[in-house]
Amino acid sequence: MGSANIYLQNNTDSVADLMLYHTSANYGTLGLGGTGVAPGAKIGPLKVSWDAATPSDFWYASIAVSGGKQPGIYVSCVSYDPLLPYWKECMLEGEFGFGDDGNSPTFTVDWNTFSINLHSDACSADMLSIGKYSPVQNIFVLMLENHSFDNIFAFSGINGITHATTSNCNSYGGNTYCVSDNATPTGMPTDPGHEFTDIFQQLCGAGTSYTPPNYSAINMSGFAATYATSADEQTGLPSGAQIGDIMACFNTQSQVPNIDYLATNYVICDHWFSSLPGPTWPNRFYVHGASSAYLISGGQYQSLDDSPTKTEMGIWESFKGFTYQSGSIYDALNSANIPWRIYYDDSLALSGSIPQVASLKGISLADVFSVKSLSDMQNDLQSAYPYRYTFIEPNYGDITNNTYQGGSSQHPMDDVSGGENIIGNIFNWITHSPVWPNSMLIITYDEHGGFYDSVTPGSTVVPNPSDLPGTNGFIFNQLGVRVPAVIVSPLVTAGVDTTVYDHSSVLATIERLFGLPALTARDAAANDFTHLLASGAARPERPSNLNAGRPIPPKAPMTAEELTAQSQEPIPESGNLRGFLAVAQKTEIELSAGTPVERAAIVAKVQAIQTRADAETYISQVMARVKTLRVANAAAVRAELTKPSPKKR
Repeated sequence: MGSANIYLQNNTDSVADLMLYHTSANYGTLGLGGTGVAPGAKIGPLKVSWDAATPSDFWYASIAVSGGKQPGIYVSCVSYDPLLPYWKECMLEGEFGFGDDGNSPTFTVDWNTFSINLHSDACSADMLSIGKYSPVQNIFVLMLENHSFDNIFAFSGINGITHATTSNCNSYGGNTYCVSDNATPTGMPTDPGHEFTDIFQQLCGAGTSYTPPNYSAINMSGFAATYATSADEQTGLPSGAQIGDIMACFNTQSQVPNIDYLATNYVICDHWFSSLPGPTWPNRFYVHGASSAYLISGGQYQSLDDSPTKTEMGIWESFKGFTYQSGSIYDALNSANIPWRIYYDDSLALSGSIPQVASLKGISLADVFSVKSLSDMQNDLQSAYPYRYTFIEPNYGDITNNTYQGGSSQHPMDDVSGGENIIGNIFNWITHSPVWPNSMLIITYDEHGGFYDSVTPGSTVVPNPSDLPGTNGFIFNQLGVRVPAVIVSPLVTAGVDTTVYDHSSVLATIERLFGLPALTARDAAANDFTHLLASGAARPERPSNLNAGRPIPPKAPMTAEELTAQSQEPIPESGNLRGFLAVAQKTEIELSAGTPVERAAIVAKVQAIQTRADAETYISQVMARVKTLRVANAAAVRAELTKPSPKKR
């Protein structure tokens, strides 16, 4: 076996952060990094090994240059290799004191060239600019489901936050329901209403009606009433004894300790509001494009303020996905050659693993390089990771039977433990990876899910005034209910941030840090998180692991009779299942050859699906095909690593 000690030298005219990686089929991936490396200085050594059976060696370098003539972030790039686009093959040769064995070569990197100065031979790769320099080089976003800020944090005991107390109450049916501690159950028996009309009454009072274009006076008085009476989510109504659950808040430290730890040790945002007073789908569209308006014809865009309908899904399909007027953040990153990645949790319920983000035009589950299983994330972070923006979508559990159980999204009808697990895992993986010193992890929730909150949301900027209003006449000039949010980074100081944010603040931060234009008037006006970076010096320590992998307490399952009855129910004309079914259809079309005949056959097949059971079968079949494709891609990458090299040892 041969070995060499490799150094990497900063050949720019500025202080820079450097990373160097080596990978081979026989010895895996090893890397090293250094921050604040002076011009002409070097990091290392990286000890690499090989033997006669090692087929080939691949190298990756990145450099973040903070000043000088060409500040920016650059990564090695081999554009002709789609399987390993950022890795340059250059083979180590010679064993037992010959060739590279026993030598200590110095590789060099600058804005243009990564020089692999092996003793046996020299190779080089071009460097690709992936945006302007920023102290935050990697932004990660995890968006969970349907909880208000007070529901998670009111009884956290964190000093300085604005929160509800037991004096905050709602009334319904002659009874008064006040905020309480130690929420029980940790998963709700029925799904609180959170469509547009439900939320209007929660904010403005039971029995009120929205009159476009402006919202009525908000008094936060209708949460108990809508929970008691709204059947929009089609999961039944609570019993009289359960109505007060909508006002109950978690004992944060004992019931959701992972997010409590992050809120206590990093930055908790106590004025982060959902982007509109509406449900999951339109709010999630805001984190991807600062709008929920989609193309319906040439130059005409229709805003979405409720859950998607079958008709709306058909319009999206005709344009190959939900199409923004100015594109999504992923389109903007593509235009600037800035790498991004999406992870989705497919470790739990298969039907609930389908990510909502795949409804967007240009985002495809067939793209197994850009859209990957969450199970890959830990290993990916230990290797070359040029992806400056990463979005993470949880598992929604049993979406087809409308119970949402067995997921990791923290949907109100599921237990919170699944979401606690995903928070713990992602935090552990990032903080114990090479990218941690320059990373920011943002954890937030798409909307409040019907749970009480005590802070009145304010007005906001209309994203695109030319867009048609939502089906309720809403013009998107009002923020939704406050949601939990924490910002985790070694570059921030622990504390409470009272700045007003909404989901478009994520995009505003990406755009201003990475040098991208705003997508709409909403993200152009949104507050960003950059002011938090100036609040203190970087913390060099690697935090201890959070508790991840806690068992999810089982909820009482449906009886066989109940399950059979539920599975044979017709699919609602609107709602989450209708949306996810459309994403599955879009995915199957993308997995096909895409001919008009195939496309028409797939559309006809989905239109023939009538029951929840049929939807479960179809979505699971499509996601199984995606898994098969992902396995095949992993095998192709392994084959690339083990292919015979043009050089021989």
